[in-house]
Amino acid sequence: MKIGDKVEFLSETGGGRVAGFQGKNIVLVEDENGFQIPTPITDVVVVEQDDYSMGKMIAEKMDKKEKADAHAQTELKDDSKSVKALLSEGMEEDSYEKEDDIDPSDLNISFKAPAEERKGGNVLNAYLAFVPVDPKEITTTRFETYFVNDSNYYMYYTYMTAEGNSWNLKSMGEIEPNTKMYIDDFGKEDLNELGRVSIQVLAYKKDKSFVLKPTVDCHFRIDPVKFYKLHTFEENDFFEQAALLYTIVENDKEVNPLTIDARKLKEKMYQKDEVQPARKIDASARILGKVDLSKDKDYVRRYYKEEKSNNPFIIKRRGDEDVIVIDLHAESLLETTQGMSTADILHYQVDYFKSVMEENKKNKGQKIIFIHGKGEGVLRQSVIHELNYRYKSCQYQDASFQEYGYGATQVTIR
Repeated sequence: MKIGDKVEFLSETGGGRVAGFQGKNIVLVEDENGFQIPTPITDVVVVEQDDYSMGKMIAEKMDKKEKADAHAQTELKDDSKSVKALLSEGMEEDSYEKEDDIDPSDLNISFKAPAEERKGGNVLNAYLAFVPVDPKEITTTRFETYFVNDSNYYMYYTYMTAEGNSWNLKSMGEIEPNTKMYIDDFGKEDLNELGRVSIQVLAYKKDKSFVLKPTVDCHFRIDPVKFYKLHTFEENDFFEQAALLYTIVENDKEVNPLTIDARKLKEKMYQKDEVQPARKIDASARILGKVDLSKDKDYVRRYYKEEKSNNPFIIKRRGDEDVIVIDLHAESLLETTQGMSTADILHYQVDYFKSVMEENKKNKGQKIIFIHGKGEGVLRQSVIHELNYRYKSCQYQDASFQEYGYGATQVTIR
């Protein structure tokens, strides 16, 4: 029994032609109306075989086999090109036709040449640079700020400026080796915001091993007066025009670190001068080593009142506000420094600073100006160290340079 055979039902009248099979035991009998009736194969009998359909099916199978054999023979004779290759050629022809429509600017370029390294560039060198836009008009020109990376390392940096005890982030980013990066520009009206600057740097290399460098946390002061003087902008290796450079790190050595080494500071304060032993020759000098001004409150009160009455520069009235102004220079505090070592003088200056702070620590809102001198000297670092660790609640900032110059710190009692 096969598809196309005419069959009749054994158990009932009627029949039809075999349209297909369901499994081994069910035959689909299609009646004259086109309906297929599932019937057990044992309930039908073949009354007429479809020899034409059988012959046609056999002929089709033989024809397919002959064509397949002929195709295989063609592939064996023609080793140079297979059917797959011919199909590929057709696809390539289509792609050539489409390539004319492609805009090269639309292609994504993923290749990036590795950063070039130079001999001697494996030590860290970085600078903050200020470049005048119009050097001929130095009094009115604006200035551009650049970060200069003069090393074979990538650098990720943060550039911040101080506002009292807080910091404002001005720029951050990654700069490639041996390049400079533009940060921003500013005018003379913005100079007051650049009093204190902090720059943090993390150095590394990509796709290769490298020597680990310590992170840089650099802190320095920018003198606004320099931006009014043309001679402070000098020729350099990084810009075609003159520029003002501030060193961040040079030959792997950080310049002006933000943190103070307490151990070195203590050693500096307490070291003795072997060449010229300290001799206490007046009332002020005798305080050194005998009286701790920060602990002996009665003595502080008496001594401070005497100094206050004898020194007309301690109290300065500004409107309705009393501001205490303390000059910490040795020549202002001591009648003479003869016989005193550098450590003795520094010790006395710090004790005097603490005595003033102890006397006024309950006077909330009181402003005190400590004049310690210009620059990043040991005395200024000692004052900042005491404020950060002994008087944490007090607020401090740079004092007005118009009134006190660039070497004074204003403390507000909180």
